[in-house]
Formats: sequence, C-alpha cells, structure tokens
Amino acid sequence: MSENQEAEILDVRGEICPYPMIRTNKELDERDPAPLTLAVLTDHPPALSTIPPEAMKRGYGCEIEEIASGEWRIQLFK
Repeated sequence: MSENQEAEILDVRGEICPYPMIRTNKELDERDPAPLTLAVLTDHPPALSTIPPEAMKRGYGCEIEEIASGEWRIQLFK
C-alpha cells in the first residue's frame, strides 16, 4: 500500500459473531469498486478466526495487530 493511500476503516467494535464477519463480507462483496485495503477494528476475539479466512477466499491478504488491550485491527489488502 502506498503511503498516500489510506485504508478504509470498518469499525465493528461492540458487535459479536456473526456480525463482524457479515459486515466485513458485505463491504468486500458489495462495494464498487471493491476496496484494495480495509482495516477492520474489533474487540470480539472470535472475529480473529472468522474474518481472515473469509477475506482470503476473496483474494485478500491479512495481518492482525492488537491495537489496545482486547482490541484488534484486521488489515485486509490486495
């Protein structure tokens, strides 16, 4: 990702499964054009194991970073 290209952010903190995954999939599937990068913010640990595989099925790479105690950024990128 180039430095001048900012990732779009999807904040799903406070939501529990399956909603973080559903909202992420909707962003990736229904946006036109599909985002090249998407930062998903979550505080629901199960989302760390559900969002990445679904994003990878759609051709995205994934990195997970803990941004605060109990909060993560799932960085999706093409």
